[in-house]
Amino acid sequence: MPENEAEVTAAGIARLAGVGRAAVSNWRRRHADFPKPVGGTEASPSFALADVERWLRDQGKLVEVPLRERVWQQLAAHPAGAVTALVHTGCALLLVRERPTAWRELTAVSDQRMAELLQPALEQVLTARFGALADWAARSPELIASVPLLRGAGELAAELGARQAFEFLLGRHLDANPRQYTLTPPGPAELMAALAGPARTVLDPASGTGTLLRAVQNPTTLYAQESDPDLAALTALRLALHGDADVRAAAADTLRADAFPRLAADAVLCHPPFNERNWGHDELAYDTRWEYGFPARTESELAWVQHALARLREGGTAVLLMPPAAASRRSGRRIRADLLRRGALRAVIALPAGAAPPYGIPLHLWVLRKPVPGLQPSPELLVVDTSDLAADGGRDKLPWHAVQTAVLDAWLPFDRHRADVDQPGLSRAVPVIELLDDDVDLAPARHLPLPTAGGGAADLAGVRERLGETLRLTTELTPPPATVAQPARWPLTTVGELARAGALQLHAGGSGSSPAGGPVLTEHDVLAGTGPSGVLPEGPEEEPVRTEPGDVVVPVLGGGAIARVVDETTAGAALGRNLQLLRAEPAALDPWFLAGFLRATANNRQASSYASTATRLDVRRLQLPRLPLAEQQRYGEHFRAIAAFEDALRLAGRLGERLVQGLHDGLADGTVRPE
Repeated sequence: MPENEAEVTAAGIARLAGVGRAAVSNWRRRHADFPKPVGGTEASPSFALADVERWLRDQGKLVEVPLRERVWQQLAAHPAGAVTALVHTGCALLLVRERPTAWRELTAVSDQRMAELLQPALEQVLTARFGALADWAARSPELIASVPLLRGAGELAAELGARQAFEFLLGRHLDANPRQYTLTPPGPAELMAALAGPARTVLDPASGTGTLLRAVQNPTTLYAQESDPDLAALTALRLALHGDADVRAAAADTLRADAFPRLAADAVLCHPPFNERNWGHDELAYDTRWEYGFPARTESELAWVQHALARLREGGTAVLLMPPAAASRRSGRRIRADLLRRGALRAVIALPAGAAPPYGIPLHLWVLRKPVPGLQPSPELLVVDTSDLAADGGRDKLPWHAVQTAVLDAWLPFDRHRADVDQPGLSRAVPVIELLDDDVDLAPARHLPLPTAGGGAADLAGVRERLGETLRLTTELTPPPATVAQPARWPLTTVGELARAGALQLHAGGSGSSPAGGPVLTEHDVLAGTGPSGVLPEGPEEEPVRTEPGDVVVPVLGGGAIARVVDETTAGAALGRNLQLLRAEPAALDPWFLAGFLRATANNRQASSYASTATRLDVRRLQLPRLPLAEQQRYGEHFRAIAAFEDALRLAGRLGERLVQGLHDGLADGTVRPE
């Protein structure tokens, strides 16, 4: 293989051909002429991209490699490494965005000549955009090896736009190296920017990949500092491609070597590193930033809090993502007390677990305001706890719209008017004097009275009435006694045979993205019988599988007997991961008949494979009888009635649990009398 030729993994081959990874494994086993590995490991081999493309074309499995895949493979195989390739690509895309005519002239010459002309052109656009030629641009290696990649990136920009092209490539790089980066998800970033409010100058002193600054609306100047020079470069380019704000990015340790010592920003957003012992405690004992107390070695987060306050103008707002221990550790109680006394700490907000890394713990947001001399400090601290808004099933299902609405509905009235924001179990304005005890514990849950589960005596009456109606409905929907008969001896077929015959289509969920997001039907939604709760990841448009009325959706993990028929309220949602969609031809198959037989326990047992502790369903092996359409519809009506009965039982169960807990809570707090 020629030196530096692009390589591709099995996952990359699957993306090229538009198939699953299992198909690539089958090709390797069944075709002796499939390209041999040229690198990687035995468990994760890599293959020469050119050989793979040639084989796929010869087999009729590929007409042309999608442009975005070709550019990504060139970037991933760059001889100087993917990060350097990303920096080169970002610089070129900035030139495409800022000076499109100059870019077209550059691409009209040979590769060698383009590399010679590109260096001064990039220096000009980078100097104009960042105020001075950044260190990371000046030390960048020669561009000749990047010219084919940059030509492809320019074509991708013409197809997607310069910003979207860079976001796609950066997103692929971050996905391919998840352990190298601590990323702030878009949901918390948007909430933090909203809490900070309108701001013209914004600083992120631990900028990572620039997600927090990217969430700011209409800034004029963005300041970013990051200790990793590569991340500082990527952040600068990402922000410059995202909008028209001036961008000032520096690569240095923020606490030890502050790049913006005279800055007085309107807002500071920060997701600092947690639990750092080597943050500069010994060198920085007499630093002027420790206005609220010298942080202990174990309190690195309180050092970041005070750095943020030191870089704000008077009255400016800082929002930091913090570990929950920072609100209650005894070693930080004196600094927390001084932040409260002087009115610098305005709110502590508990987020649901899974909001941001580390995903296993419920992180906090601290909202701070730099005191204005002569103004009376706030006598109250707002505490908000959104942990009860968390959805089951992991961070992909967190209801971020509900979390953001609940937080802002409490913060905005509190901040603007000192309005009454007390909501049991959710938010409360706590008098500072109540918090200044020996512990100065600011954990929101400790200061919020729990709500009555039923919402009070009046609401409990409504719950009881709804439960009665639902129980009456379940009685009406209870299936009649079954007729005793011998097991049927139908001729059987499988889902795989029906798919090959064209009687139905099979689609796997889990891929797709959208610049504007969109609802996703998740595995949890199918199991719980609820509406779509997921959201499409943000990115260039990659059309996902969309549900239609009459589709049958089956979870493939867990070994349970579940099949759901999509109705009008669920139609249009993207199909989530670990789901298979079966789309029946109306003239050949009734969807309720199909779903009903797929749920049979024996059927699922014979179609399931067991791997370690997980059970995976092979949908193609599921069986159903060969029956005329009219007979299918007769069975389908019975299965539809059973599904309605099941939905009523689910609702009755939820209402019953709410009524029972509400009565317990009401009797315990006196809002419900024994009589």
